[in-house]
Amino acid sequence: MASKAVYLHRDPMLKKRDDFEDILEERRNSSDLRYALRCYTPILYKGVSPCKADTLKNMVLQSDQLHYVINQVSKEMSRAVDDIQEEASAILEEMAHCLQLSTVRFFAFTLSKVFKTLFRSICVNEEGIQRLQQAIQEHPVVLLPSHRSYMDFLLMSYILYTYDLALPVIAAGMDFMGMKFVGEMLRMSGAFFIRRSFGGDKLYWAVFSEYVKTMLKNGFAPVEFFLEGTRSRTCKSLTPKLGLLNIVMDPYFKGEVFDVSLVPVSISYERILEEALYAREMLGVPKPKESTSGLFKARKVLSEDYGSIHVYFGQPVSVRSLAEGRINRCQFNLIPRHVPNRPSEDIQSFVNDSAYRLVRAQEENMVLKPWVLLASLLLQNHHQNQASGQNPGMALDELTEQAVWLRDLSRQYGAFLHWPDHMPPPDVISSSLSLHRGLVKMSEGRVQLALEQGGQAGPGEPRSTLATPEEELLSRAVVVLSCASYRNQALHVFLRPALLAAAIHTAASNQKQEVFNSFSFLRNMFSNEFILCPGATVQDFEEACFLLVKTGALQVTQQEVLVTERGHRTLVFLTSMLDPFLQGYQVVCRFLCEEAPEVLTEKQFIPAVRKFIIKHLLAGRLRYTEVLSSDLQKNTLAALLRLGAVRKIKGAAQGTLKVNKVMVNSLEDTLGGKLPTQKAVVARL
Repeated sequence: MASKAVYLHRDPMLKKRDDFEDILEERRNSSDLRYALRCYTPILYKGVSPCKADTLKNMVLQSDQLHYVINQVSKEMSRAVDDIQEEASAILEEMAHCLQLSTVRFFAFTLSKVFKTLFRSICVNEEGIQRLQQAIQEHPVVLLPSHRSYMDFLLMSYILYTYDLALPVIAAGMDFMGMKFVGEMLRMSGAFFIRRSFGGDKLYWAVFSEYVKTMLKNGFAPVEFFLEGTRSRTCKSLTPKLGLLNIVMDPYFKGEVFDVSLVPVSISYERILEEALYAREMLGVPKPKESTSGLFKARKVLSEDYGSIHVYFGQPVSVRSLAEGRINRCQFNLIPRHVPNRPSEDIQSFVNDSAYRLVRAQEENMVLKPWVLLASLLLQNHHQNQASGQNPGMALDELTEQAVWLRDLSRQYGAFLHWPDHMPPPDVISSSLSLHRGLVKMSEGRVQLALEQGGQAGPGEPRSTLATPEEELLSRAVVVLSCASYRNQALHVFLRPALLAAAIHTAASNQKQEVFNSFSFLRNMFSNEFILCPGATVQDFEEACFLLVKTGALQVTQQEVLVTERGHRTLVFLTSMLDPFLQGYQVVCRFLCEEAPEVLTEKQFIPAVRKFIIKHLLAGRLRYTEVLSSDLQKNTLAALLRLGAVRKIKGAAQGTLKVNKVMVNSLEDTLGGKLPTQKAVVARL
């Protein structure tokens, strides 16, 4: 068994959390106009003075690196250097931010009004702000917020303005630029726009990376981007994208800056503005195009209550200390700095490990609200009742008892739980239920998911008559997926113990080595689904054992893993947490074995698998409506591609897949608990 010392930071009693301050309180008691027009003089890195947008562009266009790439592209394409230079200049015009204090003040005024209407409070950890203030003066800073809502980057700039900190320049997707008026407003408040993908476009990549590095190296402003690349529609953390992280670490590798501070920021919403929109998107309803008129139509949102937001600025992470002993920077002395080169394997693996570490830091500082626990319990209860045909819902006092049990368990697992301890539990529960009354309903003292209104029209909109069983199913799925997105916020707390609980369930015996093999298989299978750091299987297994032993659910000896009498309740809860994911992966495997043609394209995959799942759900052969989530289906495909059970055919039409049915079938069996004989993984157990 691992020594307990390893886990001390997990014990919530030992890890002091920062205190929060509600920044809306002052806004409610004083003039928004005075706030917007107040003296704003942030201190920058090493006291540099802010840089004009045109000066920055000139610095980028005159850099050695860009000149080198322009000459290269000119030779490769046999085009005049001046032509390419002009193209680079046009790319920069399209991309660059153009921060104007007047626009920032306009946003400060408008957002104050909007935030006070939508949210009860916006709580920020002041110590985190002080750490950030210090970091900005010492080294170039990169802000890495979690990404669950459109609100995220507006919120970040609003907070930094409130605390008189330098406003960040923010990497934003091109789709925002298409929004008349709003796109330009965002540009003037610090957004710079990048294409979602720019494949092998050398020139675009060179302009983009040089632009980011010039801002960073000179410390003109903190750079902000989302490690996950896009908003998470499921409220789970997404596998980090490495492109931008590579770019911001590069000046350190090349010795152009002494250090770079990476600051993970966790933004937790009690109620997400886009909850139904996300659920519909995952069911195949196309995402509405970003447009200004859409923004104004969304005004009815303003009449709703979205509870509170917690924003936690994490400990700044020094790239220098991360790289110590791992990266030999001498390799960069062998090539002139302005010559772009692909990162070596050790650099790629270092950037990847750092990215996972940063996303884990975001997860650990996410503030969970009581509703997250209630959503987990209500979903499990809904699935059990469906399977056994029992009365729908749960008695309110039973829900309260279970929620208190789960509150205590999650705290023992180190969850950052914001549960108002000064209120009696029944009050906490009823306050949570009333905030989410679109998803739950109460009748005769029982609480259940609000399925018959199926996430239909919003308040004041006509409810359409549900015609077909399929429409009814999809309408119920909107509510189930919305609840699941709240349950997903707590997954990182329970994930490792849940993988162990599922492994105990599927292993052939309670031999420790067998359980470890099973754990290792499941962890590998789900590494596209959850944030599981590469190469940390043994640590994760030991952590799961430690938590389940500490809470009295397991006894672990040198040879065996045994469930205690009182441990059954915990293990049932934990396996139920993972069950929808297990079933989702199994049903995709079944589709590929039974119905998919030998060769299919990625584009055909989601609609075809969705049709297959709907058929099985309507026939009552599947238990979890959640398996309809396109996110789950895409992650399953990514896992099967990674494991080699599905291959992309080279040379065929883009995204053509070939399925190895024997292998897929074997994986489906293993997920169901029949572990094929495999070479024992030698673990440090």
